[in-house]
Amino acid sequence: MGRVLTEQQIADYHRDGFLVIPDFVTSQACHELKTRAEEILASFDAESDRSVFTTNEQSRHADQQFIDSATGIHCFFEEEAFDEQGILRQAKEVSVNKIGHAMHDLDPVFEAFSYTEKLATVASDIGMPDPLALQSMYICKQQHIGGEVSCHQDATFLYTDPITVVGFWFAIEDATLENGCLWAAPGGHKTTLRQKFVRNEANDGATFDVLDTAPLPMPPTDLVPLEASAGTLVILHALLPHWSGVNRSDKSRHAYSLHCISESSVYPQWNWLQRNSQLPLRRLDKVAASL
Repeated sequence: MGRVLTEQQIADYHRDGFLVIPDFVTSQACHELKTRAEEILASFDAESDRSVFTTNEQSRHADQQFIDSATGIHCFFEEEAFDEQGILRQAKEVSVNKIGHAMHDLDPVFEAFSYTEKLATVASDIGMPDPLALQSMYICKQQHIGGEVSCHQDATFLYTDPITVVGFWFAIEDATLENGCLWAAPGGHKTTLRQKFVRNEANDGATFDVLDTAPLPMPPTDLVPLEASAGTLVILHALLPHWSGVNRSDKSRHAYSLHCISESSVYPQWNWLQRNSQLPLRRLDKVAASL
């Protein structure tokens, strides 16, 4: 396949640290992914799996389920999903913050959506000719209780040397100002990495290691909204500060995020997300036989 992005799009990405590409995937592909995600939400055991994804990145401490999700498919609840007695306020299907983090290698529908020649070519266009698919997230941003994701840089959570991680964020439903679209700081990727999320074997979790105390841009004042209709791809640079606010609307904001790293980079063992020999990383442009 020849180049997917134009010279202007490539220049815009390197200038801004992000690129919004409408109609990158079809409505049918979005429907199939959403349907599969809803099947996962309907089938998981809400009583035994009670892990909550806290939306405050500054204080998050990874629990064992979060660590285990590197090689599995786990559902993480919204912070506001439970009442004071620990009882779900609504059905489990509309209480989950996200599904993560290995659907792209464990589920055929997510695999087909993720491993495409078109996406591999986009990665090459922006300077990553050897993309490894590292982590996937299906983000629900539930109506009324969809939590804020504080301003952060993706390299904090998926660090490589040199820094190479790129986020490929797909709008599965329309993402608007009303229901908590992404916001980003144009040119904000031309900065330092503020912190790393470091695995701590002593407590089977991970905590933050501060590298630079300079504050990230203050949302939403220092950011611009990236409203996106379903089917849009948003590319996010490793160091780009980005954020999304709470969703108090009556519309969910489903999205799918696939993070890739360069095969030629070094991926430290202290990263929270670690694969095992049974589930090796695969390149986008060298897809194995379907699951």
